[in-house]
Parts: sequence; structure tokens; C-alpha cells
Amino acid sequence: MEEHEPFDPERAEQGAETDERETPYALLARGRELMHGRHFAQAAVILERAARLEPGRGSILEALGRASYNAGHHDRAAEVFGDVLVVDPSSHYAHYALGQSLKQLGRAAEAGTHLRIAVALSPGSRLYASALRRLAGAEGTPPA
Repeated sequence: MEEHEPFDPERAEQGAETDERETPYALLARGRELMHGRHFAQAAVILERAARLEPGRGSILEALGRASYNAGHHDRAAEVFGDVLVVDPSSHYAHYALGQSLKQLGRAAEAGTHLRIAVALSPGSRLYASALRRLAGAEGTPPA
């Protein structure tokens, strides 16, 4: 007859957190794999779990923001990229991604601010400069 471990309410309450596959970094890796396969909504679900297990971790938040944006959840993406900027205010990519998210939400003035910051932080980035020019062109204003 097989012997069972006694019931531990704390362990039961932790649930998936005790599962080796549920470490924040294992979840981050799984989320990245799903994004690579273009399964953005599924990746966002996995990465939300990672973010709950490891709050404030920039790499997890950035991946979650990317997955959310690509899944079409621009409001969530904007929120997450804002969280990345709390962790690292000088993250040029987070400013760029927040700008792109805000643009999708119709918040062009705020988007322009973050895109200008991204360009200032990484002046050699053609991607950031192009995004700022496209936004300015759509708004009929110079990129400044």
C-alpha cells in the first residue's frame, strides 16, 4: 500500500506555486515559447502568472506587455509597460512600447511623449524614430 503525505494546508493554499513548472522563470520561458509560436493570448495568461509570482521583475513585465499588445489587449499592454517604467524609468523600449500602446488606444498626445522619450534615450533607433514620424504624420504635427 502506498503511503501519502499528510495534508498541509499551507502547501495546498500555494497550489501551483510549489510545482517546479510554475516557477516565474519557467513560466517566462514558456510564455516566450508561446509568443515565438504567435500564441500571444495564451502567452499573456502564462506571463500574468509569472508576474504574480515575481512582482516587479522587468523581464517578465516586458514579455507580458509584448504578449498583451500582440494579443490586441492594448489597455493591458499600456498598463504593463507603465509598470516596467516604474521598475526602470530609462527603459527606451518600454517608452516605445507604451507609446505604441497609447497610440492604439487613441491617446496620441501621451503616445507622442513616450515616443519622443524613446528616441531621446536611443537616438540611433530607426524603429523609434519611424514610429514617432508616423504618429506625427497621422496627427499632422512635426515630430519635434
